[in-house]
Amino acid sequence: MHALSTTDPKSTLSARVQEAIEVAFGAEYAGTDAVIRPSQFADYQANAALPLAKRLGRKPREVAADIVAALQVDDLCAGLEISGPGFINLTLRDEAIADRSNAQSADPRLGLPVLTAQRIVVDYSAPNVAKEMHVGHLRTTVVGDALARTLEHLGHQVIRQNHIGDWGTPFGMLLEHLLDVGEHGDDAGLLRSDPNSFYQSARNKFEGSTEFAGRARARVVALQAGEPNTLRLWQELIDLSKTYFNQIYTALDVTLTDDDLMGESRYNESLSALCDELEQKGLAVVSEGALCVFLEGFTGREGKPVPLIIRKSDGGYGYGTTDLATIRYRARQLHADRILYVIGAPQHLHLQMVFATARLAGWLPEDVHPVHVQIGNVLGQDGKILKTRSGAPIRLGVLLEEAVDRAAAVVEKIRPDLDDRTRADIARQVGIGAVKYADLSLAHDTEYTFDFDRMLALTGNTGPYLQYASARIRSILRKATDTSDQDAFPGTIEVGQPAERRLALELLGFGGVVAEVGDTLEPHRLCAYLFSLAQAFTGFYDACPVLKAPDPAVRSSRLALCDLTLRVLVVGLGLLGVSAPEQM
Repeated sequence: MHALSTTDPKSTLSARVQEAIEVAFGAEYAGTDAVIRPSQFADYQANAALPLAKRLGRKPREVAADIVAALQVDDLCAGLEISGPGFINLTLRDEAIADRSNAQSADPRLGLPVLTAQRIVVDYSAPNVAKEMHVGHLRTTVVGDALARTLEHLGHQVIRQNHIGDWGTPFGMLLEHLLDVGEHGDDAGLLRSDPNSFYQSARNKFEGSTEFAGRARARVVALQAGEPNTLRLWQELIDLSKTYFNQIYTALDVTLTDDDLMGESRYNESLSALCDELEQKGLAVVSEGALCVFLEGFTGREGKPVPLIIRKSDGGYGYGTTDLATIRYRARQLHADRILYVIGAPQHLHLQMVFATARLAGWLPEDVHPVHVQIGNVLGQDGKILKTRSGAPIRLGVLLEEAVDRAAAVVEKIRPDLDDRTRADIARQVGIGAVKYADLSLAHDTEYTFDFDRMLALTGNTGPYLQYASARIRSILRKATDTSDQDAFPGTIEVGQPAERRLALELLGFGGVVAEVGDTLEPHRLCAYLFSLAQAFTGFYDACPVLKAPDPAVRSSRLALCDLTLRVLVVGLGLLGVSAPEQM
């Protein structure tokens, strides 16, 4: 699915190397892995000769020589040489870099490739009604939102799905507790501000009162039967919780809205027929009173098959049932090409069984691709899952408030000249951005240690470092023209100095990196790119005077490079869901 960037030299060189392989060795060898990567010896290095040599039974340097002889890159490269065991080093012409940089600057898409649009469902966040979101929800929400933003920016039709937990037996006790405290009382209001307190009060009453427990069980029956007043109360519970969800989403600056809510309850009416269909197709069988699907290749200890339980022995339904109904809906009704499940890594086996069952049932066509975007745990300084001292999960709202408070202390230290309101706004952007970037800068399937000091550092691969870089460029542009209007810099980019070349080459890689994130679903690749870009800008600014450039043409060119760098940083950070403050 990866397409060529309109400006990235790496994309063009890769295509040219493939053409040379076909000319030199025949069409059957086209498509040989020809990785083009930056090199310390030249701008880029191609390693196509090594895999080809194995297939041809020849020496790699001889194969490299044949590729070079057929390679048509005079318009791009000033030099070609074979190095090491058979690498091909490619040095670009200054004019070629400048031409592509100017094309990128004039392109509203900043060099993003044009892709064949897909319908992509992204399932992320998924909190539970009447329960507070905790740090475990942080990564699913942040990673999912970054992927949704990036895929949308690439031109795909993204359908966000927030699969909230809004159905099941606990709702009996929650509804009865809501009736006891009054729908409009202060205790009901806890669902907006402190859902855990409301839930725990209901749980305590359920465990401590036989009379209340009886009412709660009866309320579950009424809920499942669709009794009108019970459904009205249930909707009230949902609405109160939505207020809380939206407070967190607003604080995190994520793009989920009420329209994206698609909870477990939406599939309730289809579960019975779903089980019947699987049974009729011979995919589900009764085992120890439960209706189960046993799939080939899914085994547990001692080689025993692992069941996907779709109806429990008591007649109730579980995650397996609702997840099957969900994927069927997304394939049939939403007509998805890809379905992304941004869910914790421990759910991998379960999801693979759901995917396999849906395929066997005929609900998931071969051209629909479900993907589990596995999310690793957030750890504390002790190397264990991050929790409070009492052992409870850390409340996400509290964590975000602390991030902003800590950022405020940093901002006050570095910018005491700003007024309180401006510092508070910057602190919010820096604190939330630091938490989100720290999460996104690491592979999403790995664990990471939550560390505020590292997250808020102004040096290293951190959100504040990139935010500071963008603010620094804004300051340069303001000093140049007393305005940050990007259209004020129509200068033509020219490159000659090594630091200019490095910065321009980094900028040209933007489109390819964003497309790669869309393919691999790995936002940390974009983080690494933006960090490298910020470093390249620092090197450029240190080596190449901008405002005090030796002549007007050079000044104009360097201002244009600054402007392009700012735009790429702002868009790149925006794809991650991180704000770029006007000043820091």
